[in-house]
Amino acid sequence: MAKITDKDIRTVMQRYGIIGSAPALINAVKRALIIAPIDISVLINGENGTGKEFFPKIIHDNSPRKHKKYIAVNCGAIPAGTISSELFGHEKGSFTNAEKEHAGYFEVANNGTIFLDEVADLTLDAQARLLRVLESGEYLRVGSSEVRKTNVRVVAATNKDLLQMVNEGKFREDLFYRIAAIRIEVPPLRERGEDIKMLATKFSYDYAEQHNRPPLMFDESAYRQLMSFRWSGNVRELQSLVREMSSFESGIVTGDVVKKYLNQKNHSGNLPVVYDKAQHDYTQERELIFKLIMQMQSELKELKDALANANIAAKQQGSKLHLSSNINDLQRQSSQLASTHQNDDDMVWQNVAEDYDIDNTTRGQQPRHSFSDIKATAIDVEEDKIKTLEDTEREVIINAIERNHGRRRQTAEELGISERTLYRKIKEYGLEYRNNRK
Repeated sequence: MAKITDKDIRTVMQRYGIIGSAPALINAVKRALIIAPIDISVLINGENGTGKEFFPKIIHDNSPRKHKKYIAVNCGAIPAGTISSELFGHEKGSFTNAEKEHAGYFEVANNGTIFLDEVADLTLDAQARLLRVLESGEYLRVGSSEVRKTNVRVVAATNKDLLQMVNEGKFREDLFYRIAAIRIEVPPLRERGEDIKMLATKFSYDYAEQHNRPPLMFDESAYRQLMSFRWSGNVRELQSLVREMSSFESGIVTGDVVKKYLNQKNHSGNLPVVYDKAQHDYTQERELIFKLIMQMQSELKELKDALANANIAAKQQGSKLHLSSNINDLQRQSSQLASTHQNDDDMVWQNVAEDYDIDNTTRGQQPRHSFSDIKATAIDVEEDKIKTLEDTEREVIINAIERNHGRRRQTAEELGISERTLYRKIKEYGLEYRNNRK
């Protein structure tokens, strides 16, 4: 194995536009050059925006496969339902819209290199297929039983902790050790020290050349601000910031200017935004809301009780009001209370009477209940023990069963519900002993 010199490393970095002299970055490039001629899988770890995409190209271009196909695949950008088809192909008619056969990336890149970016996003099915390719070079197209062969080198990358995903059952352990035979760690920008100065200057000159204007310059206080920041977005975030400042600033940029732009982006690394609590105290509003909720709950309870008792009276006189409609009317009444929040008690009861179409006329030859009857009934209930809606429904069903001598069909007709619903209610309330006849 040929020795990798500093000159070799600098030549490669210049070729791929990699800026920096941090030891961790130099070591990552060196490992890529050392492993390139060895036909083995490689896993590249690093945060988003660190430049992981350069290393598969370095490995491919310095390997015996450099004259063959190189394909980069972002696994996180492919829908889970089609990832296996994209990687390994499919046969015509194997699934909906499969109008013709399709060659996957592993077939197209035969004898070349595939870069699987965001490999942690692969489905378990795709992981199983990938493991088979790595172990034997064999794969199956989706919808086919014909075993095919391919000879592809796999370089994978991720910003996630694959070992933790293995422990959580989200990534296959056997696949992890296959793709992570060799690992390359790409350092985050915050750990690269003076590289931040070099990158900021480069991005400034690139922007100036692109837009034909003088480059932005940074004094030492500006560099200190840039170097003390966390840069969760790494190189891409720094590039975005320099572009923004280059668009609105000119000449020499100071630390105060850099700090202003970082604050505008509302970064949380080491420039926290401090809020004035006095401007955001919602104590009074919360108390008002709680009072309103409690009042609405009380009114809704009264309304439920009144409607339930009105329904009992109507049932006893042969009216066929549906049990299920009571709930819908209660919900409608509660919505009315929430929107209008009327304090006039008589108006609320009048609305109840109107919604149920209850007056002194008749329905089906049966006398209806007047508004005053309903209100009087509700007042009587308030003085007695309050019953739940379920208790009321159970009593109505018991009375109907007894009046119809246990005949389920007649009982259901009287209640205005189906036999199936009645049977379910009988089971729910444990009334089987009362229902001994059809």
